[in-house]
Amino acid sequence: MVNLVPEYNAIILPDWISGVKKVKLQNVSHPLSQPCEVNYCTSFYAKFIGLMFQKEITPFSGIVLVEKHDSMINSTIHMLFMNFDISAIWINQSGFVVDKVIAKRWHLAYAPRQAANRVFEMHTQHYDDFSIGDQISCETL
Repeated sequence: MVNLVPEYNAIILPDWISGVKKVKLQNVSHPLSQPCEVNYCTSFYAKFIGLMFQKEITPFSGIVLVEKHDSMINSTIHMLFMNFDISAIWINQSGFVVDKVIAKRWHLAYAPRQAANRVFEMHTQHYDDFSIGDQISCETL
């Protein structure tokens, strides 16, 4: 069933189509003062849309783009149609940070130096909160 949100006149897709759930993301190696509450995106549609066309991102929010297996190609991101820069943190299946970068808006592509199955996209103020080798946890809200 598709639901309509009256105040926005927008369609909310069921979870099995949208492939998005809310999770709390925390750096286990160097805990954040406040964990980030992010959208955990598993469907093609959710990963394709990502943060494109959004006007801004709040400091403790973001998205995690999830692939089934570690891959350098499948975890590559683009910044086309983005209105702001982001911190991109690549995480492997074992839950460790394998690469990070400040991704500039309208840059064609960013690929990790090592294979990853998740890309955490968040506000640039958190770039220094994560280091290569840090362990990351995700807890469903």
